[in-house]
Amino acid sequence: MNLQNNYSNLSNNSLKVLVKRGSSVESIHRAHASICDKKGRTLMKAGLCEYETFIRSALKPFQAMPFITSGAFEKYNFDNKTLALACGSHSGSSVQARTAFKLLWNADIDVKELKCPIPQNRESKLQHNCSGKHSAFLATCKKMNWDRDSYLMGHHPLQKEIFRLVAELLKIPAEELIAERDDCGAPTLLLRLSQMAVLYAHLSKSDQPEFKKITSAMTKNPDLIAGEGYFDSELIKRGHNQIISKGGSEGIQCIGLLGEGIGLSIKVEDGSKRAKHAVAIHLLRQLEWITPSAIEELDEIILQKKPGIYIEVEGELKIP
Repeated sequence: MNLQNNYSNLSNNSLKVLVKRGSSVESIHRAHASICDKKGRTLMKAGLCEYETFIRSALKPFQAMPFITSGAFEKYNFDNKTLALACGSHSGSSVQARTAFKLLWNADIDVKELKCPIPQNRESKLQHNCSGKHSAFLATCKKMNWDRDSYLMGHHPLQKEIFRLVAELLKIPAEELIAERDDCGAPTLLLRLSQMAVLYAHLSKSDQPEFKKITSAMTKNPDLIAGEGYFDSELIKRGHNQIISKGGSEGIQCIGLLGEGIGLSIKVEDGSKRAKHAVAIHLLRQLEWITPSAIEELDEIILQKKPGIYIEVEGELKIP
């Protein structure tokens, strides 16, 4: 399905997020969701599981794979904290920026080599939410003797290896993948929601030791994935080492149920962050992947509803 065709033949079982002021609806957001296993089977869905969109930063755990497979992780004596940061979209705290600096320091790489920009009202590239990923990219390039100035180009060996890995997991030729520039400068991929869910199904249950390292790093260091008070970090904390979560801009959210080989992907059509979190909490409640008390805590921390404002999600996952 082409991206421009997403809006044709929309099924009537898509999820709707209603934002109410008092009893009146003020905003409506429409969302789609897919649950798949690592064999590519769709187990449950809401709306269009074949909806095509960019995976954005939810790709990061897979972009971190060459960091391990290249031997850079071991050669430069990195730890779980640096690996977690490479998989995350951090909030730029001093602890997170220092962890990004450690990634560069251990590999003897200058901060100036980072291609991510300095965030607005910040002082350093290390505070960019993708600095962990970029630092891991550079360390991988140094270990492999790859050019570091062009590490973000689609034809670079590092990016081609990431494409190869993703294509292998999805059982498609790498040449079929469509990549475009993300806001940080790195390539991101155009995928179907079902394909995103399959990727997270692989991540959540794999015989590959690299995936196990990544999920262990994420569950043991949740505040390096995003930050205190952010959805991914707060969900992982409440998942009791059974949940991984990574969001992306423009309404993307991916979640994996560890040990089960099941992945969940969500897309809010208009890109609303508030709506994607509301949908995720709604579906987690339906799936019972975390406890009812954890659901209520997430609802309070993440949605932060104001007096007189109500957020309701209509629809549910169904077996196709």
